[in-house]
Amino acid sequence: MLQQRQATPLLTLGLRLGEGRWVALALPLIQATMNFYHQMASVADAGVNNVV
Repeated sequence: MLQQRQATPLLTLGLRLGEGRWVALALPLIQATMNFYHQMASVADAGVNNVV
């Protein structure tokens, strides 16, 4: 499935198909990424006037 979508896995742990333990590691990583994205200030919010 990853090859069809030309995607790479977030974590390569060598687990076999059906082992869902990766969710315990990947879910907090995805949640942290989304929190960072949604809380990040825009250029206007940060008060940046001159962008180089």
